Amino acid sequence: MESALTLTTDMKLVLGLVGFTMVMFLFERIRADVVALVVLVLLGLSGLVAPEEIFNGFSTNAVMAIIATMILGAGLDRTGALNRLAGWLLRRAHGVEQRLMLLTGAVAGLNSSVMQNPSVMALYLPVASRLSSRTGMSLPRLLLPIAAAIVMGGGLTMVGNSPLILLNDLLLAANSNLPSGVATLEPLSMFAPLPIGLALLAASLVYFHFAGSKLEREGGKGATPARTQSYFANAYGIDGDVYELTVTADSPLVGMALGEAEALHGAPLLLALKSNNESRLAPPADTRIWVGSVLGVMGAKQQVTDFAQNQILRVSSRLRTFGDLFNPSRAGISEAVIPATSGFIGKTGRDLELRKLLGLSLLAINRDKAVMRENVRDVPLRAGDMLVLHSIWADLGDAAEGRDLVVVTDYPKGEQRPHKLKIALGIFAVALLLALSSRLPVSVALMTGVAGMLIAGVIHIDEAYAAINWKTVFLMASLIPLGWAMDSSGAAAWIAGHTIERMPPGTPIWLLQVAMGLLTTAFSLVISHVGAAIVMVPLAINLALAAGGDPTAFALIVALSASNNFMTASNPVISMITGPAGYTSKELWKVGAPLSLVYTAVAVLMVNLLF
Repeated sequence: MESALTLTTDMKLVLGLVGFTMVMFLFERIRADVVALVVLVLLGLSGLVAPEEIFNGFSTNAVMAIIATMILGAGLDRTGALNRLAGWLLRRAHGVEQRLMLLTGAVAGLNSSVMQNPSVMALYLPVASRLSSRTGMSLPRLLLPIAAAIVMGGGLTMVGNSPLILLNDLLLAANSNLPSGVATLEPLSMFAPLPIGLALLAASLVYFHFAGSKLEREGGKGATPARTQSYFANAYGIDGDVYELTVTADSPLVGMALGEAEALHGAPLLLALKSNNESRLAPPADTRIWVGSVLGVMGAKQQVTDFAQNQILRVSSRLRTFGDLFNPSRAGISEAVIPATSGFIGKTGRDLELRKLLGLSLLAINRDKAVMRENVRDVPLRAGDMLVLHSIWADLGDAAEGRDLVVVTDYPKGEQRPHKLKIALGIFAVALLLALSSRLPVSVALMTGVAGMLIAGVIHIDEAYAAINWKTVFLMASLIPLGWAMDSSGAAAWIAGHTIERMPPGTPIWLLQVAMGLLTTAFSLVISHVGAAIVMVPLAINLALAAGGDPTAFALIVALSASNNFMTASNPVISMITGPAGYTSKELWKVGAPLSLVYTAVAVLMVNLLF
């Protein structure tokens, strides 16, 4: 490699776009997928990527493989496999806490080897809820170890996480810019990183076996989602019984909108309304109350009695009107987390019209250990917020499918197909066997599994579309050309050459690999794991060539390190657990930072043993 490579205009433009991307991702004023799309357009307008190739990122094997893993994961979830798994874990643990943590982490890590990490975490939130409520273990003790196992288990296969899925495409793209005489880089097979992933997963389990006490807090166990009245009373102050209040002709509520009635001093929770012979839970705030309307309310007996006297309402503790609606098998209170990809972020419950459009009554918000009960419909939502909702379970399930909420309460789900479990597992096994074949790209093999599940009725086509996280797809597909431009413009080679020039003579290869791993981890805190992989893999390949190392080994370390983030919510898996567990930034850094160092050490050691 030419160490005196001149910094050209194209290189400056590419490095400028990389800097722009990092700044925009860091300040989060614009959504990450929108930023990625802007970068894609700028690459095309500047001519850094040929116009006929600018949208080729959307048709790469990496993007199609990610779409396939999302759909396959949703298909397995529809069979109720996770409910069976929770029962199996409880039986095998025999009530021993350490054994339960070990088994849960190990199985979650294995699951993440063939599914996208956020999808696995979404599936394990209710599993953790069930385990917590049945054993008394706090969620802080469970969730971070599970999340870490899921992240580390993603290194078991080449489809376990987005950076590894991208890696083969980036390796092939680098071939067109290799110096003459350098051997062509070959894509890695499906289970090429298996020993590395096993070592990482084992390291995670051992780490939390000894460091789990750091997740215990004085004065409580943290949030433990369950469908018991005692839990919601202790965690949120939501207690009492359900009553029916009939509106009389003299009541000041006559003609008032339900939202106005809720704002009255001393009002209990208004959960249901019968008006014009129509009964419904979570009635819209603009619904009018008339003479003869029946309100379904929840609160302490004295509170409900006082409210009824003040508003001239008839009280009944017998549920003649809403008995069926309030049946626990049909409706109840639940908790849901706002993920980092949610479209609800920045909007209020009033803006979203949760009751009118989704059938969800927002009762409280848990944010950074603070519980908000007053005027919660006017509070702008943030990523990681825990929402306390009351709804019909079917409506909750419909809302959860929209990917704006991740429900952590274990609730009766509709459209489960347990009779399809064996068929789904068989189809999934065939897809994995096909992926092992060097004759078929992984994307084709996994899409074969998707087609099989659709034909067998394991998942319906509309459910398959809903399972795809389009933000992830657009983010990856739009940033892939940025990696191409880094390589083709020579920017990656220029950085690598100047880096080697400034390194002390005789610097060991492994030390360069550690530095690349830590730098990639730092990048992932700012520009996401996908962005870090796309920017750093071309740089790692060129650095390896300049230092006389193995380009594939350097690239694999970078791809693994792109997911090495246990400290911040920029990792979508971590963002999903901060709300339910109530982790603070200090706690995440205290536990996650040492784990990231362990991750880097194990990854570099194992890659060097293999390569």
